[in-house]
Amino acid sequence: MVTEILTPSELKKVAPVFGQMSFDNHEQIVFCNDKDTGLKAIIGIHNTVLGPALGGTRMWQYASEWDALNDVLRLSRGMTFKSAVTGLNLGGGKAVIIGDAKTQKTPELMLRFGEFVHSLGGKYITAEDVGMATSDMDLVRTVTPYVTGISEDKGGAGNPSPITAYGVFMGMKAAAKYTYGSDVLEDKVVYVQGIGNVGEALVENLTNEGAKVFISDINQDRLEEVRDKYSATIYTGSNLYAEQMDIYAPCALGATVNDDTINQLKAKIIAGAANNQLADENKHGQILREKGIVYAPDFLINAGGIINVYAELENYGRQEIIRKTENIYNTTLEILNNAETNGVTTHQAAFDVAQSRIDARKKEK
Repeated sequence: MVTEILTPSELKKVAPVFGQMSFDNHEQIVFCNDKDTGLKAIIGIHNTVLGPALGGTRMWQYASEWDALNDVLRLSRGMTFKSAVTGLNLGGGKAVIIGDAKTQKTPELMLRFGEFVHSLGGKYITAEDVGMATSDMDLVRTVTPYVTGISEDKGGAGNPSPITAYGVFMGMKAAAKYTYGSDVLEDKVVYVQGIGNVGEALVENLTNEGAKVFISDINQDRLEEVRDKYSATIYTGSNLYAEQMDIYAPCALGATVNDDTINQLKAKIIAGAANNQLADENKHGQILREKGIVYAPDFLINAGGIINVYAELENYGRQEIIRKTENIYNTTLEILNNAETNGVTTHQAAFDVAQSRIDARKKEK
């Protein structure tokens, strides 16, 4: 008899969902399947202590269903702490739809997904994320009220990307203030990796301040478009991580700060829009601290988007959206200083603030 030996990675994938490292005490995971529309989606609800779980829906062609599960678990967990650290009365949730948004997304698929969201009775509220547009949220709204980020002409707050970028910009300026003693980004060399809607808006903010912006993306047409609009420089090298720069701004998918890249990084600051930038929060957060690289926690500085869509639930206007987003500057500076004072990573310092809000609310119930 031959006994098959499984690697640790393989063992992890055959373990039950509750055994996934990223499970982290999720309250509920919903697997959505519809043969007629081809919908295969997963909704992760991590925590609802502070309020309903709000988080966007991402449509992506994952390599496997296990990758999709891991992504939604990591993202929904991150939303819990994003809302908590920002002071919003929301829990953390996220959804992923498995498929190519350019070729497989149909109105029928989105409507069916909306029906699954509706079946949760408001415990999860969706919004747009990668592969989604405001028009998709408008469509979902026809079958459920549990959606935010709808068009302004339909009473919503509109596309959250510019506000997300503005929050990242505020967090970046706070990190510069902490690092250099001044939050002026003029002449600072900033590498923006990923120039989707948020990345482009960040490039615009940086350009207006006079930063020297380099851009990187897998889409060459997009690179040329953004270059021509903002006079940014397209990065043509082979290893962005090893380049001399003041600020590294990851704005695409997560885990770009990992075992392969972290010891190559020469940036003084990491501040970007991507979720889950550290492949291993504890390990890589500590290495960055030892290397003297200031990391502005992603779930704090990219919270502008959720502030924007939260306005639809709380009925506050544009002025309050901007005020709350600009406050990311103050919170970031406070957390960077707390991390130094307490001898912990900046990720841990931000996490502690978020967890303390959740713990306090639990005691009230």
